[in-house]
Amino acid sequence: MIDVSCILINFNTTDYSIACIQSIVSSHTEALSYEIVIVDNASNNDAYLKLKRFVEKLNKPFVKLVRSKQNIGFGAGNMLGVQHATPCRYYAFLNNDTLQESSNCFLQLKNFMEQNPHIAVTSPQMLDENKKFRVTIDHFSSIQREILRRPLLEKLFPKTYLDRKIFYEKPTQVHYVQGSFMFVDALDFNQVGGFDTNLFLYYEESDLCRRLLKQGNKYTYLVPGLKYIHFKGASTKKNISIKIEQKISLIYYTHKHFGWVHYKLLLIYFSVRYFFTSIFKPAYWKLFLILLQGAPLSKSLKHNQKIVEE
Repeated sequence: MIDVSCILINFNTTDYSIACIQSIVSSHTEALSYEIVIVDNASNNDAYLKLKRFVEKLNKPFVKLVRSKQNIGFGAGNMLGVQHATPCRYYAFLNNDTLQESSNCFLQLKNFMEQNPHIAVTSPQMLDENKKFRVTIDHFSSIQREILRRPLLEKLFPKTYLDRKIFYEKPTQVHYVQGSFMFVDALDFNQVGGFDTNLFLYYEESDLCRRLLKQGNKYTYLVPGLKYIHFKGASTKKNISIKIEQKISLIYYTHKHFGWVHYKLLLIYFSVRYFFTSIFKPAYWKLFLILLQGAPLSKSLKHNQKIVEE
C-alpha cells in the first residue's frame, strides 16, 4: 500500500496538466510513496497525444495515464482514476489547473490527518495565479443558502456559516472545501462509495463531505498553513449550458439530501426567478423551461457525450 494516490483529470487542457504534474514531482522531495494517475476525459486527439508523449518522456513509473473514450464528468472521471489507483492510504484529488505552492504538501497533509483521525477531508488554502487569496471553503448547499444567500447567513449565524472570504490562521473545521484540491482518507472515501457519478459537474465535493459527515461522523478541515495555486475555470468556460448543469446538479443534490418538499420549494423559487431573468436575458429561457420540467438528470450534459475515436 502506498501513501498517496494523486488523481487529476485532463480535458483539452494538456499544458495545464503538464505544469501540474511537474509541480507535484518537483515539490515532493521527502520520503513519501505516491503516484499520479491522470485521467484523460476524452480530449481531442492532439491534446491527448501531447499528454501521452509527455508522460512517456517523463518516464516515471509512478505516473500513469488512463484514457476515457467518453467525457464522463468530474466525479466519474475521478472514480475511473480510483479504479486504476494502487491501494493507498489517501487520495489527493486535484484539478489539473493547479500548482503546488507548499513543499511536500502531501506529506504534511498526511501527517495532519494521522494526528486527527476524526478528519476525512483536508485542503490547503487556495490562491489565484497572482498568489492572492481565493475562496476555498463553502457552506453546504441548501434552500436557505440559495434564498437568503451566503453573506446574510454568515452575518446571522457566524458559528455555523463561517466567513469564506478571510484567511484563517489555524486548521479550521468547515462544511466542505473546493474540489480543486481534496486530500481524502481512502478508507472513509471507499466506505461511502466515493463521488456520486450522477453528478456530471458541480456539487460533487459538497455531496461527498456531507455524506462523510452524515454516514461516518467524519469532518472536513481547511489547513491554511499550506497553499496551492488554482487557475480557476481553465477547463470549464461559463455559458448557459454550464449554468443549466449547475442548477440540475443542485436540484438533484437538494432532493437527495433534503427530500421532496425542499426539492419542490427550490424548483418553484428558481422557476420564478429565472422567468423574470429570461425577460431581460433571453438566453435564460432554456434554463427556465428545464426548471419547469423539474430539472431532471436526463437533461444533464452527461447524456450528451459521444465516444471519441482514436
